[in-house]
Amino acid sequence: MTARVLVVDDILANVRLLEAKLTAEYFEVVTAMNGVDALEAVQRTKPDIILLDVMMPGMDGIEVCSRIKQNPATHHIPIIMVTALDQPEDRVRGLEAGADDFLTKPVNDVALFCRVKSLVRLKMLTDELRSRMATGEDLGLTTVSGGCGDPEAPADVLLIDNRGHLGDRIASAFDGQHQLVSSNEPQEAVIQAAEAAYELIIVNLDLQDYDGLRLCSQLRSLERTRQVPILIIVDPDDDQRLMRALDMGVNDYLLRPIDRQELLARVNTQIKRWRYTERLRQSVQQSLEMAVTDPLTGLFNRRYMENQVGILVENSLNRGKSLAVLTIDVDHFKAVNDTYGHAAGDNVLVELAKRIKDHVRSVDLPCRVGGEEFLVVLPDTDIAAGYAIAERLRQAVGNVPFAASEAASELAITISIGVADLEDSKDTLEAMLKRADDALYKAKAEGRNRVIADAA
Repeated sequence: MTARVLVVDDILANVRLLEAKLTAEYFEVVTAMNGVDALEAVQRTKPDIILLDVMMPGMDGIEVCSRIKQNPATHHIPIIMVTALDQPEDRVRGLEAGADDFLTKPVNDVALFCRVKSLVRLKMLTDELRSRMATGEDLGLTTVSGGCGDPEAPADVLLIDNRGHLGDRIASAFDGQHQLVSSNEPQEAVIQAAEAAYELIIVNLDLQDYDGLRLCSQLRSLERTRQVPILIIVDPDDDQRLMRALDMGVNDYLLRPIDRQELLARVNTQIKRWRYTERLRQSVQQSLEMAVTDPLTGLFNRRYMENQVGILVENSLNRGKSLAVLTIDVDHFKAVNDTYGHAAGDNVLVELAKRIKDHVRSVDLPCRVGGEEFLVVLPDTDIAAGYAIAERLRQAVGNVPFAASEAASELAITISIGVADLEDSKDTLEAMLKRADDALYKAKAEGRNRVIADAA
């Protein structure tokens, strides 16, 4: 793993030492000697992680960290404070300013590289999500902002500890700010974590009769808990297990004895980052859904239909399975728009889409292909079954009036449907869709409000 690291320290010897260590591990290193230069370097070089000295003349590391974290363009960059200060209150000040971790001088090489690699992995994940979200915004598919979550909002936190002495202390530190749920059965806790929506999991690494590292590994291997932040409680001399935990993806740690203020500061930091990352994931998911979904009806759009129907047809032909399609058109839809307005017309289309979804199977593929035209793909369905589904749908539409508007609360709407299916192994998607369209035109020509199945 490589990354661009910004090293900030007002003492040249310290800068050169860290630069040499990181360069030897093939990291790209950028340096700055004071707070002002550090802020300029962040904007100019866009580092993946920052190693920031606390004690600097003029603008100290706490102020630099705070400014970086307050900038929406840079707040996602992880910051490790490098300091000679080792008191809990010093760490709390840095955490409250937005720092992600601390290293105490003289810096231990193993600790340095483990923390840098762990935070760079998180940064790369965030960068990928930010890039996808930006693409969605550029395409007009989403407008979700990239702001940080509110650390003051209550969160559900799971504590896994079977020694029974952490729960009260942590709950007291939370002081009602977060909801703590405790579990003293490690295996049951893994299942519990996968079933509930926790925003942080705290693990006592020194579990009784159970390997705390294996528990963390299990949480990281499950799909439902893979991204949930984990904070471990570890003994100060347990460096080997701490390094292994960070290497497997544990997000943060607290050394015993636990300082209440530092505990709350680290918990808030992890929850804040989790909520920000989740907002990015939701934005990406929203943009993907909007790219393939008709915004009015919620059905799949033509783009998705064209991609998926070809795949379904090919699979059906290769497996010798049947497949049918319904082409649907609203009868006299122009008259609805002309008489009651386009808002009423939109209401009709939304209600029609709902009835289509309610009267087809979960494996079927309903799409709006344009205007008042819809298409439903029916896997493992022959022409006779397709006709029966179409007739059921026609009656569901025609037998119940539409509430298109207050002025037309009993608006009668009917649809015409054409049905076609795959005929043999030499059939094609284009040919099947043309037969369905021809059947639809015939239904229109014969008086509308009817189903016509291709008889070729």
